[in-house]
Amino acid sequence: MASQLSPASDPLTVPQLTAQVTRGVCRMLLRHDCVAMAEVPLGDGRRADLMALDSRGNIVIVEVKASRADLLGDGKWTDYLAHCDRFFWAVPAGFDLAPLESAAFLPERAGIIVADRYDAAIVREARTDPLASATRRKCTLAFARRAARRVITLTDPDAEGLAWGRD
Repeated sequence: MASQLSPASDPLTVPQLTAQVTRGVCRMLLRHDCVAMAEVPLGDGRRADLMALDSRGNIVIVEVKASRADLLGDGKWTDYLAHCDRFFWAVPAGFDLAPLESAAFLPERAGIIVADRYDAAIVREARTDPLASATRRKCTLAFARRAARRVITLTDPDAEGLAWGRD
């Protein structure tokens, strides 16, 4: 499937490219029976680009990188490992994957996904490191509550201003 993905022919801004990669990854995750949500705050103050839950309750975090500078400048990504069973980098087609093979990016732990706006392909599987039960429960509950809040504000935008607990 990775060979079906090709670099975009029109130049895109980094935010546009990031949005396209995010969309493609979400579509792929759905095919794998994982429901994803973007921009998920984590308990330690970090925010995951994408967090997904599979049908067995496993948690996947995907960090999207659309530029080499963004990838190399990210010193906080290892904090995400405490909040997921599996961690992936997602990059656009044509992205230089060489940095992701270096020890600093834990290739034995972190998977790689290559994506465009329509689809994505896993080019390196992520290792599964199961979360402790209490951590899984906390992360899953926060994910569910955040998703429900987002649905509520879709049907009632004024509800966003009401008192919300911190998840």
